[in-house]
Amino acid sequence: MDLQAAIGELEGLGFRLDLIMPADDPTSAVMSRDGLVVQLGAGSDPAPSLEVPPLVPSLVVTRAGGSSVVGRAGMEYRDLIPDRQGGRFIASHIRITDGGPVPDSVHHHDIRFQVIVCRAGWVRVVYEDQGPPFVLSPGDVVLQPPGIRHRVLEASPGLDVIEVGCPARHPTYLDHALSLPTAVLAPDRDFGGQRFVHHVASSVPWTPSSVPGWEARETAVASATDGLAGVRHLRPTGSAVGPWSHDGELCLRYVTSGAVTVLGETLGEDDTIVIPPGIEHILAPQTTSTELLEITLPA
Repeated sequence: MDLQAAIGELEGLGFRLDLIMPADDPTSAVMSRDGLVVQLGAGSDPAPSLEVPPLVPSLVVTRAGGSSVVGRAGMEYRDLIPDRQGGRFIASHIRITDGGPVPDSVHHHDIRFQVIVCRAGWVRVVYEDQGPPFVLSPGDVVLQPPGIRHRVLEASPGLDVIEVGCPARHPTYLDHALSLPTAVLAPDRDFGGQRFVHHVASSVPWTPSSVPGWEARETAVASATDGLAGVRHLRPTGSAVGPWSHDGELCLRYVTSGAVTVLGETLGEDDTIVIPPGIEHILAPQTTSTELLEITLPA
């Protein structure tokens, strides 16, 4: 069935959208009107759940320019981890081609972890208890803690963002009662054990990193998640040093500029690699302008 067409038909009959999942390629939705609830989607779709599947680690290389699908609110999603590491993680390159107002509503996600990194262009967003709307520019990062209400308001033409979440399949709930921005300002509020983060890249210096031969522009995600996850940009300080390995759940690196060779693969701009735990490797930059986005669990 055509889920978006079915949603539009029911909206024409006065129903409102209450839940949709997954965000990147929706197959299920829940709508309601006057106490009547309708579930749309394939009969085999599981009920919404925050169950985090066991990790199935694998080496993943995703090249730039792959195909995209139209997801929630008309945004284009390119899958960066096609095997989802057994359903534990999802990583998407999200694009809004035309720009302008975004047909989004106040919503929240039932998640363990979710981060947004602005890749190109700009996007104006607003978050519960975090003050007035603000603009994300290239390199800026937002940590969306579990359950925080938010809304995408408008974007520049050609907006690109990188989104990483856990678990891969999680529900998006629409909140029809809350208006944003809220009157309350609570930047340190706890949302499911995490705090909201708005990292402005231009205000953070580069410092030594744990990756040999590279320095980092760290975000506050590690402290805001109590060590659950880390988000940083990396750039080379000289020749490659190593080898290096990790023992965590996830080590994702996305090339934002230049090129890097790792495990026999040369990765260019907008390429992605996920390296499983225990695999020793060297990050060998191919240009002095190389920069990587690195997302790890744990921090």
